Amino acid sequence: MAETSGLPAAENGDRDKIIDALMALLAERRFERIGFNDVAAKADISLARCRAQFNSLFAVLAAQFARIDKQVLDGIDADMAQESPRERLFDIMMRRLEALAPHKAAIRSLAHSARCNPPLALALNGMTARSQQWMLTAAGISAHGLRGAVRSQGLALLYADVMRTWLHDDDPGLARTLAALDRALGRGAQLSQCFDRLCRFAPRSPFRRRRWQPRDHSNDPGEQPAVV
Repeated sequence: MAETSGLPAAENGDRDKIIDALMALLAERRFERIGFNDVAAKADISLARCRAQFNSLFAVLAAQFARIDKQVLDGIDADMAQESPRERLFDIMMRRLEALAPHKAAIRSLAHSARCNPPLALALNGMTARSQQWMLTAAGISAHGLRGAVRSQGLALLYADVMRTWLHDDDPGLARTLAALDRALGRGAQLSQCFDRLCRFAPRSPFRRRRWQPRDHSNDPGEQPAVV
């Protein structure tokens, strides 16, 4: 049986149907007014098949984030390899917005819900930061360790700001969005440089593990070796 992402084709089909159903429902109503019964009915599959794939609506949203990640990573322009990291990241972020364009109404609905739903806001932030780790990596920017985590979270916040402009940008050329993204990446570069300088000059932690060395007793006056 043909497989994609380690799952049989039929199961991948169910996952895609469930994700598509949730995004379609979000375009019609708020997140807090959607249940799995609604998703199953919209996807035209049983509730049991929904449960076999996802254990929460948050998990469905996470799968949508992962699906967009894959779409962006699959479409990276090889000709951008010679460009600067910032230019590569700019191209990748615009490709991400392009991939999200069919879901604009759903994303607008999620943004409204997140303003008064702290658990949803926290979950979306975590999903966004995780996605930005992949975007940074694709741009050739380190996204591992503490610095990578800070970069990913910072980019997630900057990206959320850009998306607020994008959601209200009806220009086919997305002129306002392009300008907002350029400004955001400029701020991000400045913040990243400041953080790197802070890390460089930060004092060493007093709790840092030091390499153990045996004590030399040979010159200690009056001290005799222990008899075992």
